[in-house]
Amino acid sequence: MSLRNRFTLLLVVFAVLITALGGWLTWRAADQSLEEQMDEGLLEVAAVAAGQFDGVREALIFLQPGATSENYDDYQKILKDFEDTPLVEKADIFRWSQGDSVATVLVSTDTTGLVSIGDELDWARIYLSAVESASTARQATTDVFPSEQGVYVKWGIVQLRNTSDVFLAVQIPADYLEPLDELRQRIVAWSGIAAALAALLGWRLAGGIVARLETLSRAALRIQRGWMDRPVELDGEDELGRLARAMERMRTGIQRRDEQLRRMLSQVAHEIRNPLGGLELFAAAAQDTDDADERRRILDRVRKEVVGLNGIIDEFLGFARPERSEPQLHDIRIPVEEAVSLVEVEFSRNGGSLDVDFPEQPLLAIADPLQVKRAVLNLIRNASQAGERIWVEGRTVRGEIRISVRDNGPGVALDLRDRIFEPFVGDKAQGAGLGLAIVRQLAEANGGRVALAEPSGERNGEGGEGAEFHLYFNSPESLPSGGVSPPATSKDSTQ
Repeated sequence: MSLRNRFTLLLVVFAVLITALGGWLTWRAADQSLEEQMDEGLLEVAAVAAGQFDGVREALIFLQPGATSENYDDYQKILKDFEDTPLVEKADIFRWSQGDSVATVLVSTDTTGLVSIGDELDWARIYLSAVESASTARQATTDVFPSEQGVYVKWGIVQLRNTSDVFLAVQIPADYLEPLDELRQRIVAWSGIAAALAALLGWRLAGGIVARLETLSRAALRIQRGWMDRPVELDGEDELGRLARAMERMRTGIQRRDEQLRRMLSQVAHEIRNPLGGLELFAAAAQDTDDADERRRILDRVRKEVVGLNGIIDEFLGFARPERSEPQLHDIRIPVEEAVSLVEVEFSRNGGSLDVDFPEQPLLAIADPLQVKRAVLNLIRNASQAGERIWVEGRTVRGEIRISVRDNGPGVALDLRDRIFEPFVGDKAQGAGLGLAIVRQLAEANGGRVALAEPSGERNGEGGEGAEFHLYFNSPESLPSGGVSPPATSKDSTQ
């Protein structure tokens, strides 16, 4: 079953259930109210009829089967007068034997001869509980039942005054059932109308939802097939609109990733082709020369090219397959000083100056020490290629540990500042342009971030305006410290 049909069916079932339940409750309330009103009127009529027999209890008790006295005729005439009214169908006076649970006729409006004094009342045997209730409460009514004429009626029973075993019963039609039948028919009609309206409304609403879903489905198929040029367009601030915007972000993300992949493949080919070309020239030169010293020099160049080629491959692999981070609580000065020591000697030999400014007390951060070292090492190497002076600084800023690396080089071009952390974006002639992308990858893997500070040439004091990068990691104050390893506090491992 389609989504539209399921939605419509659900709305129809809901509308029918609500309408039917509301109608049934209304019908039940009306039925109880009308039946109570009828019982009150029925007992009032029976009481009025019983009042006509005040003071004749003894005469009624001594009526015998076959009696034809004038008193009996008078009693029967009184009952017949009530029977002739529009309200009363039948009337009986009977004696109730509590011990035998038998009701015997004393006076009846039945003139067919089928009922005589002393006969047992058939209807009283059927509604024995009502008669027993009348003997206790002095009055009672029976349930509604169909008469011989097919009309619904009920009996009202009252005890004659100053008696304990003589009762008068009158039967009246249950006229209140007719409006109840009309009400039931209206409820059924309302339920049908509600079902039709719900079906129409559900079909229209479901149609709008399904059409929007089909738009998203077609967009998903285009993305799956690699057709990324057409954006996912769906207006609205509802859930489907938010889903469409999420799919659009997914499309642009996949498109950007595909573009990065194409650029990566192109860059890989370019970065490997150049060293391979050099290796081919060096190999040919080594083959042609007979000078041992020249061959040794050429082979040394070959070795350097191979090392450089391995470095490029390692850089690509590091970006494509990032290592799993294992954050722990540690003194972040230790991995930073290890990264500094790897660059400082060669940088100083080339005339550079590297200054480190860290507080004396430990800077506790929650991160993977090896990945912190790798990220800082990339920043310092970039700085060493840009300027002659490097400043490395560690501070606690607003609950985070911040490591700053700045240089006095030319700085980052304005057109690259917004894209400097993207893969293959850079202004250096050498390298694959993955260093800063790897730094961002490592920072985010450890719950941190990296940012390019605004130009600060005045503070550098030398050369150009320089570039300054801020690397942030979480401290124990910014994140719960449960589940992390104890901090390393020894300063002996700074080499």
